[in-house]
Amino acid sequence: MSGAAEAPPRTGDLVRYSTGSLGMGVWVTVPGLLLLYFLTHTLGVSPFLAGLTLLLPKVVDAVVHPAFGTLSDRHARRSGNRRGMLRWGLLLGVAMIAMFTVPSGLSGPAAALWVGAWYIAGNLLFACFQVPYLTTPSDLRIGYHERTRVFMFRMLFLTVGLLGAGVVAPAMVAAGGRDDYARMALVLAAGMAVTGFVALGGVRRLTDRCGFRTPDAHDHSFLDDVKVAWRDRDFRMLVLSYLFTSTTTHLFLAAVPFYTEYVFENDGLTAVFMGAFLGPALIAGPVWQRISRRIGKQRGLLVSQGTFVAGSLSLLAGERLGVAVTVAVIVALGSAFAGLQLFAFSMLPDAVAAAEEQGSSRAGAYTGVWTATDATGTAIGPYVYSAVLAVGGFLSTTEGRTVAQPDSALLALVVGFTLVPAALMAVAVVFQRRYSLDGPATR
Repeated sequence: MSGAAEAPPRTGDLVRYSTGSLGMGVWVTVPGLLLLYFLTHTLGVSPFLAGLTLLLPKVVDAVVHPAFGTLSDRHARRSGNRRGMLRWGLLLGVAMIAMFTVPSGLSGPAAALWVGAWYIAGNLLFACFQVPYLTTPSDLRIGYHERTRVFMFRMLFLTVGLLGAGVVAPAMVAAGGRDDYARMALVLAAGMAVTGFVALGGVRRLTDRCGFRTPDAHDHSFLDDVKVAWRDRDFRMLVLSYLFTSTTTHLFLAAVPFYTEYVFENDGLTAVFMGAFLGPALIAGPVWQRISRRIGKQRGLLVSQGTFVAGSLSLLAGERLGVAVTVAVIVALGSAFAGLQLFAFSMLPDAVAAAEEQGSSRAGAYTGVWTATDATGTAIGPYVYSAVLAVGGFLSTTEGRTVAQPDSALLALVVGFTLVPAALMAVAVVFQRRYSLDGPATR
């Protein structure tokens, strides 16, 4: 049921709700940042097979997320909330622990199978949490700028999760041993469980105060929901743009450990570069929110995308830039990343609100398509980078062993970190420029 906006969300409720993004940030960051490196440098998996291990679980996500969106809508129609599915997501930490606790007798293809199976299980549990969680801003009876405010809080907490995981996780596994990865996963999984419980209460408080937009009164099939969402031209352009944006940013995360080890010959810089990339978002988020009030979300997103293209190209100079200049460039990329997240995600409920004005209220279905897109980008990014490494002849290894990489592999890992993400983000810009829903219909 739609209606006029009710009370605006309270800051305390937004903090409780956004706490869930801390755990989400861990799951988004750690597999994307460490799994490819873990597979190729500790478990002896070839780059090609390692890429497939990260990609195939996300193929499952492409189907599961929209289906979970439809199920979430059905549950919301029956119970008046989406919290039932959220509770299943609280088990995500179990999959995190199992994924990085590979039995000592497994290496190569067998280890890849173990990791891939638990990655699928983890993605299913993550979808149980992510789909209803990210649908919450679309469910609330709030306006255009309030939706940006909700996502600004969510993005700040997500950034803390990304930053904490991006800095702490590499530091905990610096030695590269299997036991190090297992301990890291155990510590982070405990934090994910706590933040999930807090977020569950935040969702309840927000919907109680701001009102709840009940989805359409009749059930839709999964395929019907996907068709309706895909026929929405502005939503389709936003989704396609975000597919390439997500692919680019997750390629960046997967490539950082390779760039620091082989270009700067200092894998300790991984934590430094991740801090430089994610730290600025804590300041940039509120700044982007103010910019949004002046120029709108569409222009802000295009500026963020353009900045990412320019920054990626500048890193082509590699070690000639020096550490200090490279960190400065990564800070700029991190500031752009904050805008990419804030604007894109806050435009999702705008699209849902516009669809409701046209007589269709399927927030869960739209969010399911959106999170499927995000999951697909999460997989494609590392896979693209692993494919570039494979083409360059990169040699994998196991724990305690080092190998000399051919010049072609060193060139490939730089090109994959610079030219490839710049090209992918340029495609995102092309799609985003065709988006036109940033006016009165969304307010």
